[in-house]
Amino acid sequence: MDEIIKRENALFGHISKLIDEAHKHVKTTVNTTMVYTYYGVGKYIVEDEQQGYERAAYGKKVLKALSEKLCLKYGEGWSYSNLRQIRQFYLAYANLTDGVCQIQFDLSWSHYLILMRIENHDERKFYEIEAKQQNWSVRELNRQVGSCLYERLALSRNKDEVMRLAKEGQTVEKLSDIIKNPITLEFLGLKPDSVYSESKLENAIISKMQQFLLELGKGFLFEARQKRFTFEEQHFFVDLVFYNRLLQCYVLIDLKIDKLTHQDLGQMQMYVNYYDRYVKLDFEKPTIGILLCKEKNDALVELTLPKDANIYASAYQLYLPNKALLQAKVKEWIEEFEENEEIKKLEEDK
Repeated sequence: MDEIIKRENALFGHISKLIDEAHKHVKTTVNTTMVYTYYGVGKYIVEDEQQGYERAAYGKKVLKALSEKLCLKYGEGWSYSNLRQIRQFYLAYANLTDGVCQIQFDLSWSHYLILMRIENHDERKFYEIEAKQQNWSVRELNRQVGSCLYERLALSRNKDEVMRLAKEGQTVEKLSDIIKNPITLEFLGLKPDSVYSESKLENAIISKMQQFLLELGKGFLFEARQKRFTFEEQHFFVDLVFYNRLLQCYVLIDLKIDKLTHQDLGQMQMYVNYYDRYVKLDFEKPTIGILLCKEKNDALVELTLPKDANIYASAYQLYLPNKALLQAKVKEWIEEFEENEEIKKLEEDK
């Protein structure tokens, strides 16, 4: 009898999984079909406007009349405000095809309502790739755009890698690829002007670990907090220990709410050395140490540590960054990089 029940349960489990996957596929198909339909509707609206109807008042009148007819036949989903969004959606994506290659839409309409408001094509393409690859919800996509993920990653890379962001999304191939500047922790709910301790910051991160892992980026697995190791009868504690499965290495994080010091860097170097010598397996990559602090000091890091040290200082902030300011920094950084490359080329030609 037990064997029969076990077989029945197994059969039910297999069939339930198949039905659930079918429901998910149908839902995804419906969502993408809706997006393609909206794109086609937007195309008709824009082409109609291009027939010589240039006055905004007339265009508004036509859209309102169209909305009334569509709502009467198909329901409230075709309101005047929705038609305006559909028109904007088509205009945002219409110039991305040459008439031969078709645009591919893989996300829901709610995702595209966020994406189509991003003016920079490279930035928009980056978020589109990441949303698909990482299976971001609409809420998570909105959060990543608001936290300026694209700009923060761009500021941590050289020019060639910045260009790759729009084509491939975030790639994790070397140790520095996992570093963001700054790391945005607005989801912790801590006030920037309030007094808090390192333990309170740590507790807030632990309570919001899912969001923290998403902020850290691809491939991170959480192992432990206040991880203790003993060396020559002395006990040491690493605030947070992670493992990155893409890089196959440990990532140690120490939290600092005060000014970064050379003692902090020396302590992290000791933690990294211990993991490399006594914890890391032969096939694994060298351990990475990250000092998460209110203000990073690149000059101090460079002066204190050897050039090949896998230790990084990364600033964190408890509020969403100023997007315009980060965009200006990215532009300035790229221009400076291009100027330096031009100078190098001229010197080589001499």
